[in-house]
Amino acid sequence: MILVGELSLWVALLMAAWTTTVSFSGGLQGRADLVKSGERAMYATFFFTLLASIGLWVALFTHDFSIKFVASYTSANLPKVYTFTAFWAGQAGSMLFWVLILTLYSAIAVFANRNSNRGMMPYVTGTLGVVSLFFLMTTAFGANPYERLDWVPIDGRGMNPQLQNPGMAAHPPMLYLGYIATSVPFAFAVGALITRQLDAQWLGAVRRWALVSWFFLTIGIVLGMWWAYVELGWSGYWAWDAVENSSFLPWLTVTAFLHSIMIQEKRGMLRKWNVTLVVLSFLLTILGTFITRSGIIESVHAFAQSNVGNWFLGFLIAATALTAWLVSTRLNDLQAKAELESMVSREAAFLYNNLVLIGICFATLWGTIFPILSEWVKGDKITVGPPFFNSVNAPLGLLLLALTGIGPLIAWRKASVSNLQRQFTWPVIAGVATLVVLLALGMRDPYALVSYLLAGFVVGTIVQEFAKGIGARRRMYDEGLAVASVRLVARNRRRYGGYIVHFGVVLLFCAFAGLMFKTDVTAMLKTGEKVTAKDPYGHEWTFTSQGLSSFEQLNRRVLSVTLDVTKDGKPMGLLSSEKRQHVNTQGEPTFEPSTEVGILESLQQDVYLVFTGAADRETAAVHIHFNPLVWWVWFGGIIMAIGGVIVMWPQAQRAEREGGYVAQIPMGRETEAAGAGA
Repeated sequence: MILVGELSLWVALLMAAWTTTVSFSGGLQGRADLVKSGERAMYATFFFTLLASIGLWVALFTHDFSIKFVASYTSANLPKVYTFTAFWAGQAGSMLFWVLILTLYSAIAVFANRNSNRGMMPYVTGTLGVVSLFFLMTTAFGANPYERLDWVPIDGRGMNPQLQNPGMAAHPPMLYLGYIATSVPFAFAVGALITRQLDAQWLGAVRRWALVSWFFLTIGIVLGMWWAYVELGWSGYWAWDAVENSSFLPWLTVTAFLHSIMIQEKRGMLRKWNVTLVVLSFLLTILGTFITRSGIIESVHAFAQSNVGNWFLGFLIAATALTAWLVSTRLNDLQAKAELESMVSREAAFLYNNLVLIGICFATLWGTIFPILSEWVKGDKITVGPPFFNSVNAPLGLLLLALTGIGPLIAWRKASVSNLQRQFTWPVIAGVATLVVLLALGMRDPYALVSYLLAGFVVGTIVQEFAKGIGARRRMYDEGLAVASVRLVARNRRRYGGYIVHFGVVLLFCAFAGLMFKTDVTAMLKTGEKVTAKDPYGHEWTFTSQGLSSFEQLNRRVLSVTLDVTKDGKPMGLLSSEKRQHVNTQGEPTFEPSTEVGILESLQQDVYLVFTGAADRETAAVHIHFNPLVWWVWFGGIIMAIGGVIVMWPQAQRAEREGGYVAQIPMGRETEAAGAGA
């Protein structure tokens, strides 16, 4: 099977080349037989990539250490779950995993459009073939997972301890699923630009793919934050690391696209925006992959120095040049079908939203690539740290939060004064009430106060919108509160699923503001000694050392410290942190010692324990952090994911006869009734 997998990689490369050639040829010549051949070759590309992937998994589970990748990232004593995830633990395997998802997505996109969008599908298939061909060439020639060693070691090196974590088992696949999904909208954008079919039809084909990308990027980013928080021992979850930023950038542009697509569907506006955002999202994934895989930046997330970076840089330049030419030559075809009638309208609010998202994207991109550019130009790498990103993006983020609440309240086309007064009254009251309560409780930090003021305003908007919709359903259909609520969301998934996503965003901003109040304490504790500290809420905590213990566990040796914890004299249990030394089957150390933190979680805060080292057999150095509202980061991410699922779920349609023909109309007449007064 390993040999079959190795051969299948090369066959997949040939199939991708065939897909690219005959699809574009069939489209240009108008030959349906070539178009069909290209589509079948895309299915074959996925099939052979799947075989190549299965072959590598077989090599991993059979511990074939003659293969360099297997010897570099696994060992005989590595737990089975991490033997499976070792597939994407290194450069070569993760490249093959990328191709596997890419060809799967491509095959699904081709199959789903086998009877629709036939005019542009040859170019869509051909573009997907080009992208697949590039990644297969890079894998086969630049980072081949089947590369053999000159000699066969007794055991492998094992997996980096920081990757032996459930978060890293799930985080990379989720991120890849989001990253790679941008390829399909990009292919449709190229197909639409080539054929000049730039009406709303191509948007209908890519909207769900953009949602898939956004959904998995959201989950992947939040899982990455959780992994960094529980594994790296620095008590934070976002450090504006270059690789973190690389996942954040396409999330911003996909989010902007999902907002502006509604304006084109409803008013025929922002057509240039939509094409540009789709293209930009794909190019940013390639840029992020270049940053991650070139070795030009040092990061715990990044891969080692590799010539693969040159491949991605070349592809990025070529793709940027080609798409820039396509867009520039189709500007007349992208003219808006309606004009912006007022700067105080829902269309304008969506435009402001996009401008802020792109502003955050540009600032993050500039801060990420500036060290690279400075090294290329001057020979010295000038580091851009968190203070820059925070100083620029924090105000923009608060503006974005405000727009999240403002947009749904403003009428289409042009808002009247009476409309603004009626719509804004209760949300503004909710925001001001939140501010007053926090001031009364003694909060004085300006950033936190503004954050919670805006959070209260946005929550007021969301509650008001749900109340209007539910009220309309109860009046129209005489439904109970629970039934009306469920059916309101079920029949207006895009709108109310979006509000649920917005609520998740509010929770994230509240959690981010909470970190303004974090505190910490360090101590050297012998067995029986204790240290006391106050948390941000004024509670007194006592930590008493229960001593050090050492033991062997799975594929590692562990030195652990355990603290007995009390809060205001009330027992809170035991909290432990570990130093781990991973070893191979011969008992030889394989990596530098790693730290496993201890976390005592609650809705208010996390008590975060880091064992920083042992002075002797009885004395442990510890660092204890009080991190407010961290749990709300994970909860906010879950809420955003739930909202994303609701938005992606197929919308029910009902037929309605108008003017002698039957039209398919999305269900949700009650939302029109709810908003009629606005």
